[in-house]
Amino acid sequence: MFFDTHAHLDDKQFNEDIDQVVDRARAVGVNTILNAGITLASSKRSIDIANRFPGVFASVGVHPHDAKSMKNEEQWQELEQLTVAPKVVALGEMGLDYFHNFSEPQIQKEVFLRQLALAKKVGLPIIIHDRDAHQDILDILSNEQDGSLTGVLHCFSGSWEMAQQCLDLGFYISLAGPVTFGNAIKPKEIAKKVPLDRLLIETDCPYLTPHPFRGKRNEPARVTLVAEEIAALREIEVEEIATKTKENGFKLFKIEN
Repeated sequence: MFFDTHAHLDDKQFNEDIDQVVDRARAVGVNTILNAGITLASSKRSIDIANRFPGVFASVGVHPHDAKSMKNEEQWQELEQLTVAPKVVALGEMGLDYFHNFSEPQIQKEVFLRQLALAKKVGLPIIIHDRDAHQDILDILSNEQDGSLTGVLHCFSGSWEMAQQCLDLGFYISLAGPVTFGNAIKPKEIAKKVPLDRLLIETDCPYLTPHPFRGKRNEPARVTLVAEEIAALREIEVEEIATKTKENGFKLFKIEN
């Protein structure tokens, strides 16, 4: 049984066939999915989808692309209120993205820090987005880690040295479709070296479709391809990857069997 720990089923690409997408996931053993919110509106949709489907959970948060949208205290109060919904198990997707810079870096940092403070207040694990911002992510997490923060760096794209620092800070590492790409040197190294008890798998669908389906819409059923690649790299059975990463996800997000 597999756990896709990061999906975006509320994306408009799934508007017409979300039921079939979830059915296809279940047909290949993906019985647990965490849908990640990226704005207030997306977070609400994430909760609605989680309430609609057994085995689907939600996170609520503000992506760095949309950091500039958080303009007043009412919005922050609304985000905090969303954290108490029964199937909300994490705060995020949050973090920094210097590749696109859709929001100014300073605003991204402020919104990231505000969400870290909220995570400490409400006691939820965090889902971290990091693109071309490795050092700032590490600096912020190091400064803010007081023993109460836990979470995952999703679709990890950093070096093994960065992964070690994140592990030392108490975080999990999640790998997605890029680990299946032929030129993905860093993700493959991470896949071989990260301790099995700190590893998660994900699709980040509808994005980052794994080989051999690159160019097509991604969906939770294809997290099995991520697991198969990691198993091959580690020279172990895919069932071991499936079982351990699901156990890790349930532990991190406090989901009961």
